[in-house]
Amino acid sequence: MSDEREAPEVDVVALPGGALAALEAVLMVADAPVGADRLAAIVALPTDDVVGLLEELAAEYRGDAGGRPRGFELREGAQGWRIYSAPSHADVVARLVLEGQSARLSQAALETLAVIAYRQPVTRGQVSAVRGVNVDGVVRTLLARGLVAEVGQDPLSGAVLFATTGEFLDRMGWASLDELPPIAPHLPGIDALDDLAARDRATQPAD
Repeated sequence: MSDEREAPEVDVVALPGGALAALEAVLMVADAPVGADRLAAIVALPTDDVVGLLEELAAEYRGDAGGRPRGFELREGAQGWRIYSAPSHADVVARLVLEGQSARLSQAALETLAVIAYRQPVTRGQVSAVRGVNVDGVVRTLLARGLVAEVGQDPLSGAVLFATTGEFLDRMGWASLDELPPIAPHLPGIDALDDLAARDRATQPAD
């Protein structure tokens, strides 16, 4: 017999603060973005109604109606809705979060992430060809932070292919890769990238 129990039905409208407060309560404990469909199922309301409520909350937090701007904001990212600390207070929040340790990506990591973002999916060899250095350690760092992920294998070399993740988009505040700034022309074309990486494939084992 299963021990799983279904959560009791709750009339969120009848709760203190109504549906808006119910959504706030859910978002406050969410450790990852939550899609509007999922939120609608949780509060038992139509998705369109929930989207409207979320947009109302987001506007309230921004102080759009003349209220006090909050130290946090509600944003919709690639993976759903989530409450974030306001960018204007990033330095203050960093004092608590960092506790003397730098959580920023190194220049090497930023450059590697940029190549992956604009030329994904790519292999380590292809990224190394663009940067001119071995990127194994940097890629491991990006994987550990959830900014990139393995998405398959190169059909020719068998090397692992990497691409950016929804977490990357959310960290950047973007909903899709279409919002990447137009700097791609400054990176080698994909054909040139393949030619450069071929030398690595000839001398290094596949990822």
